[in-house]
Amino acid sequence: MFSGIVEEAATVVALVRDGGNLHITLRCSFTDELKIDQSVSHNGVCLTVVSFPSPGCYTVTAIQETLDRSNLGLLAVGNEVNVERSMKVDGRLDGHIVQGHVDQTATCTDVREVDGSHYYTFSYEVAPEMAAKGYVTVEKGSVTVNGVSLTVCNSQRDSFQVAIIPFTYEHTNFHNIKVGTVVNIEFDIIGKYLSRMMEFVRQQ
Repeated sequence: MFSGIVEEAATVVALVRDGGNLHITLRCSFTDELKIDQSVSHNGVCLTVVSFPSPGCYTVTAIQETLDRSNLGLLAVGNEVNVERSMKVDGRLDGHIVQGHVDQTATCTDVREVDGSHYYTFSYEVAPEMAAKGYVTVEKGSVTVNGVSLTVCNSQRDSFQVAIIPFTYEHTNFHNIKVGTVVNIEFDIIGKYLSRMMEFVRQQ
């Protein structure tokens, strides 16, 4: 489980295809603190550390299901990936509950700078049956974009906006997002549970 408070933007140094799997090697400042089998969020996707191929670098593996559902299959060497280690049980929940299970991708349709901050608009495909299960955004609710915990503004049927403060802009890969960029989104787990419970109530 994660909080959506990104620690840094790691750099992709190698990509190796192995059948339906993709081995992703990254360089980041806390590599020496990691261990094999540890979970790390990558653009919001929970992946397991499998090896340390060189000093300062670690490798994770994404299966085909993950590649189909996220933007990890679009990565290229040199890209920045938002990374966060799993949340400590005794720590503060500074963001919101993030599972690291990306629901789908969204596409950036607009970027505006306003008084030093940046407003991003993202659109996504909406399936009615999934919307009924809580796979939607709500005004002032929480959403995870590329692993970053954010507050929704201007929530629409198939789009939403988020505001990015200068610190987040500089320390995550949001500074690389432009119109047309594909991002990972995870909808709020609490909303999903509430929608599921309401579905059971209606069936009674």
